[in-house]
Amino acid sequence: MADGYEQASSSEFIKDRLYFATLRVKPKNTANTHFFSTDEEFVYESFYADFGPLNLAMLYRYCWKLNKKLKSFTMSRKRLVHYTSYDQKKRANAAVLIGAYAVIYLKRSPEDAYRTLITGNNTGYMPFRDAAVGECSFNLTVLDCLQGIHKALQHGFLDFERFSAEEYEHYERVENGDMNWIIPGKILAFSSPHSRGKIENGYPLHTPEAYFSYFCQNDITTVVRLNRKLYDGRRFEDAGFEHHDLFFLDGTTPSDLIIRRFLHVCESTDGAVAVHCKAGLGRTGTLIGCYLMKHFRFTAAEAIAWIRICRPGSIIGPQQNFLEEKQHSLWVQGDVHRSKQKMVQQRLRKQGPVSSLLSSMDDLSINTVLCRSYSTDENNCKEVSLTQGDKLRALKGKRPPRSVSSSSRYQLL
Repeated sequence: MADGYEQASSSEFIKDRLYFATLRVKPKNTANTHFFSTDEEFVYESFYADFGPLNLAMLYRYCWKLNKKLKSFTMSRKRLVHYTSYDQKKRANAAVLIGAYAVIYLKRSPEDAYRTLITGNNTGYMPFRDAAVGECSFNLTVLDCLQGIHKALQHGFLDFERFSAEEYEHYERVENGDMNWIIPGKILAFSSPHSRGKIENGYPLHTPEAYFSYFCQNDITTVVRLNRKLYDGRRFEDAGFEHHDLFFLDGTTPSDLIIRRFLHVCESTDGAVAVHCKAGLGRTGTLIGCYLMKHFRFTAAEAIAWIRICRPGSIIGPQQNFLEEKQHSLWVQGDVHRSKQKMVQQRLRKQGPVSSLLSSMDDLSINTVLCRSYSTDENNCKEVSLTQGDKLRALKGKRPPRSVSSSSRYQLL
C-alpha cells in the first residue's frame, strides 16, 4: 500500500476491511484506503495526571461513527484504517475504542480483541491511572477495560440500542446534577447535594429538591450518603425517599460493617439507589465496586474500569488496592447469596400459596436488624479543611461547557 503505510504493521480487525495502526505522520487517503483518527475528536477531561479511559458517550459516538463508515456505500470497497499517534496516552484511549467496538459489535472476546491490538508492530499499551495527586499505586490496563465492557455487556448494563449520549453528557455536567448510572435502573452515582442552592468557588451546588423530579422519573427510591452532612436527610425522607448515612472519611476505604450495610440497602430496595459522597467519585465508586464484585462477579480491575468509563475519576488511591483485596471474599459472599436465593425459589415452587408467603416472610425477617442506617460517628473523625472530594469537585466544576447543545427537556433545575 502507498504513502508509507504498511498493512503488515497494523492490526486487522475485519479481514481486508478494518485496521488499527500507530503512525508517525498523518497519511493521505488513497483509492483503496480511508484513514481516520479520533485522537483530537474524543479527548479525556483529566483531573490531575489521569488520561483515560474515555467515557461512555465517547465510546458510543465512536461506535456510531465506525458503523456509519462500514455501512457507507462510497467506502464499501475501501479498507478503513483507524490510526493513532505515538502519543502513548492517546494511543491507549484509541486502542480501548476499537477494542471495545470489536467486543460489542464483532462479538470478539476481550482477550481476542486485545491479541489483535498487539499484532503487527503494535507493542503494549500504557496503563491508565487514577485521578489522585502523586504516585500511582494501581495500573488499569487496556485489557482490563475491554473485560469490564464485556462484563457490562453480558449483564445488560451496556445497551447502545437504548443509550442516549446527549442525555449522558447533559447529566454528567456539574450544573445539571453531576450524576451517572453505573448499573442502569439500579445504581446511580452523583455528587453531594447541599443545604442551599448556590455557586461556591465557581461550582454549582444543588439542593436535595433539585433531584426529586429526576429520581421519581427513574424509579430511584433510596439515597445513600457517605460524606459529612451537607444537607438534612429528612428533606429526602419527607419527599418519600429512603435515606441512609454510611459516613467514612474522604479518601479512605469502608469498614466491613459499612460494606455489609451498603450491600443490604441495595439488595433490600425495590427501586434504584442513588449513592453520593462529596464528589461522588472515591467513596461512592468503591462501594459500587463492592456491589459489582458480589452480585456480578466482576474482578476488581473490571469493576474499576467499568465505573470509570461510566463516571471518569472514580476510585482513587488506596481504594483501588482495597477492591483487589476484597475481590475474593465478595465473590464468595455473592455465591452464597445466589445459592440461598435459589433454594428459597425452589422451596416456594414446591409449596402452596399460603405457606409460600409465610416461608418468604421468614426469610425476610433474618436481616431486618440491618435496615437501620449505620454510620461512623463523623463528629469524632477529623478531616482536613479541603478534602480530596472538595478538590475534585472544584476541578470538575471549572470545566467549560461543551459545544454539543443539550435539549431543555433534560433540565435538572
